[in-house]
Amino acid sequence: MSAARRSSPQTSPSDLELQILSVLWRSGPSTAREVLEALPDGKSRAYTTVLSIMQVMQKKGLLDVSDHRGLAHVYRPLGSRRQVLGPVMRGMLKKLFGGSPSAAVEHLLDVAAVSQEELDAIVRLVNQAAAQRKGKRGQQ
Repeated sequence: MSAARRSSPQTSPSDLELQILSVLWRSGPSTAREVLEALPDGKSRAYTTVLSIMQVMQKKGLLDVSDHRGLAHVYRPLGSRRQVLGPVMRGMLKKLFGGSPSAAVEHLLDVAAVSQEELDAIVRLVNQAAAQRKGKRGQQ
């Protein structure tokens, strides 16, 4: 596979493409039928719709066929969650929150049912990020 096919796509994935990628990142390489059954939005879709989208994603360089199960192709994502979602999240942060991470986190905490365990995890992540930033400043 060429390096160009492995690079990040030029356009952001659609909502359905992001859901498909989410299933593959969570479940590992899967057939179109397995992805269809695991889509998180719960909408009723035809198998052929999901298969068609996954074939387009393959052409875009988002997916690759890694194996076969009988006649079915087994797809895997070509990019990691970080590689694909980084540009999506930066764009969303810029467009929706004026580039402010704190405004995004504030909104997320307002609209999501966040458990104490999730809050603790968020605090740990913020503390880790602060420690990394402090360490980088000390190295300069």
